[in-house]
Amino acid sequence: MEDTIPGTKAAEIPQQRGESLLETAVRYAEERHWDVFPGTWLEDVDGVQRCSCADLACDAPGAHPARPDWASQATGSATVARRMWQKQPTASILLPTGRTFDALSVPETAGFLALARMERMQLTLGPVTLTPDRRMRFLVLPGGAAKVPDLVRKLGWLPSSLDLVALGEGEYVAAPPTRFGSRGAVQWACRPTPANRWLPDAEELISALAYACGRDR
Repeated sequence: MEDTIPGTKAAEIPQQRGESLLETAVRYAEERHWDVFPGTWLEDVDGVQRCSCADLACDAPGAHPARPDWASQATGSATVARRMWQKQPTASILLPTGRTFDALSVPETAGFLALARMERMQLTLGPVTLTPDRRMRFLVLPGGAAKVPDLVRKLGWLPSSLDLVALGEGEYVAAPPTRFGSRGAVQWACRPTPANRWLPDAEELISALAYACGRDR
């Protein structure tokens, strides 16, 4: 779980290796008790990395579910996770939301602004990912996604006016070090540590996130 962004500068993107993906998926299940499931993977076709789904126009090459029943495939068992990645060692690591956590997704610029604001407010954060498509995803307690529209309205915003997307049941996030084709790898803006094992409620973060998204419009 070491693929982390120090401060606000992106660390060098690591190479995706089968062993790293397998062991990392197992650690997510074993140490964080997160459900995990293998997604698509990248294949080299004439020197170009293509998604295993074979769609040349794939929006998230190597970083989306490989089968429609992915939700039933997700597991919190380290033993089962190891078995699944042994079958396809280069499969991406995907985490279903709505189970052990929900996620609040904002643009990268708003995310870094919110992180600075949260630090000044001395808020306790959970893990936060940064994706190659320039989105930051803040992990919060499950059930948080359903609260977001009302919380945003209470702050005086229309939910549709902010680029703040809540991910809950039936959705997922890609976990480090999953790669999005040639665009790079998912990284940790705030990595998982013993200190942030207990996740914040969406209500604790929504003010800073909404403010940052409003500034970023």
